[in-house]
Amino acid sequence: MRRSTIAEEGKALLFTMPAMIPLALFWFFPLGYVIYLSFMEWDFMSPDKLFVGFQNYRYLFEDPAFYQSLRVSLLFCLGSVVPILAIGLALALLLTKNLRGGAIYRTLIFSPWVTPTVAVSIVWSWIYEPEVGLANSVLRVFGIDGLRWLEDPNWALVGVLLVTIWKSAGWSMIFYLVAIRNVPTDLIEAAGLDGAGTWRKFVHVTLPLISPTTFFLFIVQAVQAIQAYDQINVLTQGGPSGSTRTLLYLYYQSAFDSFQIGQASAVAIILIVGCVLLSVVSAFVGRKIVHYS
Repeated sequence: MRRSTIAEEGKALLFTMPAMIPLALFWFFPLGYVIYLSFMEWDFMSPDKLFVGFQNYRYLFEDPAFYQSLRVSLLFCLGSVVPILAIGLALALLLTKNLRGGAIYRTLIFSPWVTPTVAVSIVWSWIYEPEVGLANSVLRVFGIDGLRWLEDPNWALVGVLLVTIWKSAGWSMIFYLVAIRNVPTDLIEAAGLDGAGTWRKFVHVTLPLISPTTFFLFIVQAVQAIQAYDQINVLTQGGPSGSTRTLLYLYYQSAFDSFQIGQASAVAIILIVGCVLLSVVSAFVGRKIVHYS
């Protein structure tokens, strides 16, 4: 019996090896190397690395730029995820009606998602141009002075958020369309027979039944917000005055502008720990949502 168990475990290990080899090469080894570099002082070019222990982490936690980047990351995450979900749900509710040309609307709304972020950001940089850009031209029609969207620290993050929301809202709309269409119609009809109006049917029937989809979209969009880089690099390069510099962009600047590989690796580890914590919380909350729905 013991030999049979060992043989079965050996076969299982043999079958998983093809998947484990690339996982080890492209995930476990790079992760271990980044952890190793986070305890080193290295300029990316010198052949020697100096062991400094937790000095890189200590420097980060004493650096005001780190806390500014952490604050910007949290604002960017909340400021993009919540509107993306709300707009996606609103669009899905509109398109579940039998609108004429609904397929065309769905295609147009979804198309920004499949467009490369760099291309989208370049177009929006033209829209935000202070003198002749479309955004300020529209504002002037309503008697509002034009804004310096990407040059004013008070508006730069808003400008980047608008690009992110515009690009991703159609993607969440597609998931909500499927979820809403899978809501049993007999439950909605039963709620109507009990006297519930349109709003009460949405709040007490539709919204709870699509909550797993909402949770899934929240987690995916939150991770994407943490990893946002292209639009920030094209539109603002983390400025002005660090007002759009997220933790990921701080990592980029530390590694490839300042050549402080140890400090950049420490930022990367903090980002990984944040994503792991988000995954743990999402797994816990996800089980609760599935249980109650």
